[in-house]
Order: sequence, then structure tokens, then C-alpha cells
Amino acid sequence: MKKRLQGNIMLLVTALIWGTAFVAQSEGMRYVEPFTYNAVRTLLGGIVLIPVIAAFRIFSGKSKPPESKTSRKATIIGGIACGAVLFAASSFQQCGITMTTAGKAGFITALYIVIVPLIELIIYRKSNIFVWICVVIAAAGFYLLCIKEGFEIGRGDILVLCCAVFFAVHIMVIDYFNGKNADGMVLSCIQFFTAGTLMTIAMFLFESPELNAVLDAKYTILYAGIMSSGIAYTLQVLGQRHTDPAAATLIMSLESVFAALSGWLILHEALSPKETAGCALVFTAVILAQLKSPEKNIRTEKKE
Repeated sequence: MKKRLQGNIMLLVTALIWGTAFVAQSEGMRYVEPFTYNAVRTLLGGIVLIPVIAAFRIFSGKSKPPESKTSRKATIIGGIACGAVLFAASSFQQCGITMTTAGKAGFITALYIVIVPLIELIIYRKSNIFVWICVVIAAAGFYLLCIKEGFEIGRGDILVLCCAVFFAVHIMVIDYFNGKNADGMVLSCIQFFTAGTLMTIAMFLFESPELNAVLDAKYTILYAGIMSSGIAYTLQVLGQRHTDPAAATLIMSLESVFAALSGWLILHEALSPKETAGCALVFTAVILAQLKSPEKNIRTEKKE
């Protein structure tokens, strides 16, 4: 029970870090453009994970990488594949957050937890009425949260919704390569460097990065890179060792609540009664999707 409590606390801190990272991302856009911000913080996350992996292996007694060639191959290919999907998800999220609030972005991003079982229904043609109920509730919440008068929807909300779809794909790709015994932490490190490289290319192609601007945004970048990527991911790995997967996902889904609260407390973002009702419905759908999720081995290892 003590270890389970410790694991739950680790996962709760993970959700808190991921939720407040939306504020850091939103503030960072005051100084730099989206690809520049993501490139620097993602590469920083990869750099931070190098000593974390070394320390974790010493602590756990695993001083050598997996001996299996199949496992090493799955780790490398999986890291590159996950990095490419993470690049798309993070890019949509960072561009979208410049056009919407951190709180709304947090709730819309959390829809990936509902989208995952929906994709499974489509791919495997499963018949699960409860999943469809969750999708309907989430859709209703998204409508209240994002649709304005005249049935107009904010461009930023659409971009963040695309981000949620890519994060759902990201979860399924991780699950696929975990099934091939890939080293999760090394895979994550490779994906950060892969995504960071793609973001750096996009940065030079579409933006005009300036060192002074990056330095002005250094605190938000450090928080997103070190805390959200390096520390939060490590806490997730350690926490899930002592927590049931369904319970772990449920705890981590609280990031959407922390995003809304931090946006309100730090950025003084206000939600209308209609948007608040939408947040409540989205959060309800997320919780129900996890409480009734099947024992399928999909693992929600999202990297912010």
C-alpha cells in the first residue's frame, strides 16, 4: 500500500507538471515562434533524459542495454516513429495554443484518451456502445467549449484537436513497440531527438529564430524541457511500477484540470459558464473512458 501511494503521488505530480506546462507554452509564445520554442525544449528534453537513463540503470541494476537485437531494433525504429508523430502533435499544439487559452488547450488535448478507443473501434471493428457514449459526451463538451455564436469554431481549437488525434496515434505507436520489448526510456530519448531535429528543420524553413528571443523565453523553455519532458516522464515510469494501469491513466488525465486551474491562477484566463460546462463534459468523458476501458494493453505514455 505504501509503494502504491508513492506511485500515485508520482503520477499526480506528473499530471500537475504536464498541466502547468500549458501555461509555460502559452507564455513562451510571447517571445518566440512555435517551431523555435518546440525545437529548443524538445532537444533539451532529450539531453535531460541521457543522465536520467544512466542513473535509472544504475539504480535498477541494469547497467547494459537489452542484448536482444530485436529489442534494440524496436527501440531505435520505435523512437524514430514516435518522434515523427510527436513532431506533428507538438507542432499542432504549439501553433494552436497561440490562438486559444491554455485551459481550453489542456481540455481539448485530453480528448486523446477518448480518441484512442475510438480508433480501436474503427480499426478492429469492435462493438462497444460505452465508448460511443463517451465520444458523444466529449463531442458535446467540445461543442460547448469551442463553438462560438454562428457555429464558428476557433482556428486554435481545431489545431489543438488535431494535436489530440496525433497524440492518440502516438499512444498506439508506443504500445506497438512496447509489445516488441523496446526500452521505453531509450525510445523516449530517441523520439525527443528525432522530433527536435524535425522541429529545428521546420524552424529554419518557416521562422526567423533569434538567440535573444530564445533567451527571453528561457524560463518557460527550461520548465517545458526539463520538467515536462525529463522529470515528468521519469516520474511516470517510476509511478506506473506500483500503480494499476487503469488507475495510472485516470490520475494522469487530471492534467486537463491542472491546465485550466493554472491558466486561471497564473494567466488570469476566464472561462464563461458555457465553456466551463464544456470542460466538465470533456472531463467526464475522459474519466468514463478510463473507468470502463477494456484490459487492452494500450498505455497512455504522453510526452509534453
